[in-house]
Order: sequence, then structure tokens, then C-alpha cells
Amino acid sequence: MSRLLRWTAVLSCSAALALVGCGDDDDDGPGDGNEVACPPAGTALTEQNFGRPFLDAYCTRCHASTRTGAARNGAPPGLDWDQLAVVRANAARINEAAGAQADGSVNQEMPPNDPRPMDAERRNLAEWLACGAP
Repeated sequence: MSRLLRWTAVLSCSAALALVGCGDDDDDGPGDGNEVACPPAGTALTEQNFGRPFLDAYCTRCHASTRTGAARNGAPPGLDWDQLAVVRANAARINEAAGAQADGSVNQEMPPNDPRPMDAERRNLAEWLACGAP
């Protein structure tokens, strides 16, 4: 493997770890040390069998690149969960609002109204995100 490819691989892995969070000493957001970790064997959850159906059912009614103005219901522009690259770049933020923690507790800030995911779905979301949203 060339030196350039090795460095690219190292940087890619570092970026992936930054998305998941390495933990810190505060308890007020991503990196609070209680993030779900990707299981050692990885995850069977993929964009096709979990991520896209979850996001479409609960998130993209507001967080979609096709929605503008009042149709976003307050979702900040650019936080478009219909774009997988944006989901991956915001994995910690998404998990903090709608996923779960390592202790099994769930984050219920989003979505703000029905339909809402069940706790088991939120735990799956956390795992899928922790594994890089494959």
C-alpha cells in the first residue's frame, strides 16, 4: 500500500471515530462518554434495511433537502437527513436527539410529534450511526 493510501485510510478512520465520539468530561451533549459503540462484529443494520426506512418514517418530514421554509417545521437548513453524507457528518447530533445511550436510555427530543419511534428503534438508530451508517 502506498504511503498516500495509508494516510488516507488513517484519516478516514480518524474521521469516522470523530463522528462516533470519543467521550469527554461534560454531560451536556455528544461526547458525554455514554455513546453506543459499534459492536465488535459490526452491525447488520444498513441504510437499506434500517437507516432509510427509519429516517423516512420519522425524520425527513422536516429534515429533507426538498423542504424549504415553513415546510421544514423549524429544522435548520442543511440538516437534511435524506442525504446519507449529511447523516454521517451529523451522527452524534442525530443520536443525541433521537437515538440511545450505552446505558440503554433513549433520547426522545426528536421527532417532536407523532409518529415517534419505539425505544428499540432508537437503540437500533444509535447502533447504525455508531457503525458509520453503512
